[in-house]
Amino acid sequence: MKALYGQQNSPGEEMTFVFQERENLPPSRDHDVKVQVRACALSWLDTKLLSEIQLKKELVPVGREISGVVLEVGSKVTFFQPDDEVVGILPLDFEESGVCEVILVHEHYLVHKPQKLCWAAAAGALRDGLRAYTALHYLAPASPGTSVLVLDGASPFGTIAIQLAQHRGAKVISTAHSLEDKQYLERLRAAGARVLDVSHGKIDVAESCLEETGGLGVDIVLDAGVRLYSAEDEPASSSPLLPHKHDIITLLGAGGRWITTERNLQLDPPDSHSLFLKGATVSFLNDEIWNLSNVQQGKYLDILWWYIMEKLSNNIFRPQLDEPIPLYEAKVSMEIVQKNQARKRQVIQF
Repeated sequence: MKALYGQQNSPGEEMTFVFQERENLPPSRDHDVKVQVRACALSWLDTKLLSEIQLKKELVPVGREISGVVLEVGSKVTFFQPDDEVVGILPLDFEESGVCEVILVHEHYLVHKPQKLCWAAAAGALRDGLRAYTALHYLAPASPGTSVLVLDGASPFGTIAIQLAQHRGAKVISTAHSLEDKQYLERLRAAGARVLDVSHGKIDVAESCLEETGGLGVDIVLDAGVRLYSAEDEPASSSPLLPHKHDIITLLGAGGRWITTERNLQLDPPDSHSLFLKGATVSFLNDEIWNLSNVQQGKYLDILWWYIMEKLSNNIFRPQLDEPIPLYEAKVSMEIVQKNQARKRQVIQF
């Protein structure tokens, strides 16, 4: 039985991916559920986060968002029975790879999968659905009448965030990084969404958002990273399509909320003063917090089941998925994901 792992021999070196042959599963515990994996979504491995929380390993398990069928349950398992269809996100400290035919998972990391959902869609929407709900339900609740700017809206996360914001009655503005992205976003939900094509560099995002909101500014901003420095000081790895942090602050309305994925965000005193004058706030989006703290485990499982699976089964969400990938192509696909070159969610299907 093969499983996929990431390997990084020295800091700063590109991660390589290898299949490891597994003969036996670890011993089953009372609350463990044995799952036959049917699909596993691939997500970028945050090696820096793993190192910071002292989970750095020689071999890092790959693939944490899974869907599958229950084969066996432990003696104290109460939520599941054999043949149940389940989905879940494996915890950060999980020792086994999700890209494997059979795994053992604690029951508190799984929820039931609606039967009409296909395996790939269920696994592929989990991570982005969790991030979108963390952002637009807990960090900055979207409601009718609010305006929401979703940067890089054609990404897998941006797609779910746009659909969630529109489902809640918000007015959505999104940016597109190419003509293909713009066409995709215009097809996604034609009514009530404005798409700004920033690929040619001629559109000023701050000016366009202020114009779109009658000069009032945007209530909620979800970024996909921001530029922190001037053009000459910006690292070569930074995308020129991302807005500068000053643009975000400029387009925020009074009482606005900026939800950022930029972990190294640096705000200078003038930036803080502008935010103070607007009464605006900055929140950091780290969806791993649900796995790093078990205090709100029930709320976390509620998000996975009610907020994601139910809305996915009712076609409120349509995830941005690539064609399902066979197991033998998992290494190549994971290399693409780790280099941030995949524009659609990659899902391994068994």
